[in-house]
Amino acid sequence: MPRIERIVVDSVTRTFGAVAALRAVSLTFTAGEIWALEGSNGAGKSTLLSVLATAIRPTLGRVIYEPIGEDPEQVRCELGWVAHDSLCYRELTGRENVELAAELYGMESKGAWDRICDRVEARPFGDRPFGTLSRGQRQRVALARALVHEPSVLLLDEPWTGLDATSAALLERALGEERDQGKLVILTSHAPEQAERLRARRVQLAAGRVVRP
Repeated sequence: MPRIERIVVDSVTRTFGAVAALRAVSLTFTAGEIWALEGSNGAGKSTLLSVLATAIRPTLGRVIYEPIGEDPEQVRCELGWVAHDSLCYRELTGRENVELAAELYGMESKGAWDRICDRVEARPFGDRPFGTLSRGQRQRVALARALVHEPSVLLLDEPWTGLDATSAALLERALGEERDQGKLVILTSHAPEQAERLRARRVQLAAGRVVRP
């Protein structure tokens, strides 16, 4: 499977009933960079991220993942997704959540946890049920789960929420490593200083429109 080198968002509109969450958004995201989607609540950041993650489809317009194209089944193999909700199973351990993700991506589950856990410093609590972990620990497991299949695109929705300084620093280091490896990282953020620390390219959204690409 080829790696995603560029994502082209072409005049994407997304409506929910009578509400337009995105309005004719056109952007091009290139690999080897971190992109920060910024804006107030309701600006359309999370909706755009969900469209990029193929979790929801545009009402109008299209998203092209070069050189793969538009087939969501193929695209998903190259996406790592850290949603605002971790999407991990509370009754499973961190290790089991990561091994399950590896298996779903068609990888050998045995050893998957050991390959990734030290990178996110999650080994000390990896065998505890996910539901018993702190917010920062859960975020580390969620990040490990998103990275286990070595995706070329990493998408994160408000990843700093509830993190202490140690977990936030670890997150930023991991994102920088992904960029330096030529991956594409796209995240949503309320805080400009976070984007500045990551040397991210910033996109400002307001009322579903791009006001500063």
